[in-house]
Amino acid sequence: MPTYAFANTDALSSALNEFVAKKSKEAIADHGAFSVAVSGGSLPKLLAADLKNNKQVDFTKWHIFWADERCVPLDDADSNYNELKKTGLLDHVPDNNVHTINASFGKDAEKAAVDYQAQLQEYFGQLPSIDLILLGMGPDGHCCSLFPGHPLLNETTRWVAPIVDSPKPPPERITLTFPVVNNAKAVAFVTAGEGKQDMLQKILEQPDLQLPCQRVKPQGPVYWFVDQAAAGKVQKDLISEY
Repeated sequence: MPTYAFANTDALSSALNEFVAKKSKEAIADHGAFSVAVSGGSLPKLLAADLKNNKQVDFTKWHIFWADERCVPLDDADSNYNELKKTGLLDHVPDNNVHTINASFGKDAEKAAVDYQAQLQEYFGQLPSIDLILLGMGPDGHCCSLFPGHPLLNETTRWVAPIVDSPKPPPERITLTFPVVNNAKAVAFVTAGEGKQDMLQKILEQPDLQLPCQRVKPQGPVYWFVDQAAAGKVQKDLISEY
């Protein structure tokens, strides 16, 4: 589990740009497209800061999905799609390759989840093997909209599940489940800030806690891209050179 710590968020974004560009190039060379799923929070800004200006990336071959999404209009302040849209990154990706939640279902998370699973089925045909899933880390150790102690942690059949009791607002959401997350070719967590210190230390140093972030075990490695503020309490020997 390579963990890379950077002096500040600018350096983190620069490294993330290189990393994602490399994954994109490898996937396109291998099978002609790059599928990537993203989450919300601070991730969209950290991801897009340098990447949106990277002329070496063939964004026309990208297919963007969401690891989780809130059941709100796409232009709502709570929309994870909207967070990424505001960065300008999606301006480079063909509209048909940006796979959003169907906001016409409003707060009906069940219908939204069924529809989003159908979108994944249409693109992947079988259990999705997403090239790269980019996730944030909640201060409680959650990822996607998979929260500690929630029954959805044990979902084994659905690819996309509804949640109507999220401990963080808004309560109605959809989320990828562990069968999909753990079938990804690679997963990278991106987190920053002093407020993440204690949880990051727990996740990296106490693997038996079985927090949602710790249950992410994809086909390939799990990478962590963090800033020094978040890594402040982590044992130095757990930090790798990027």
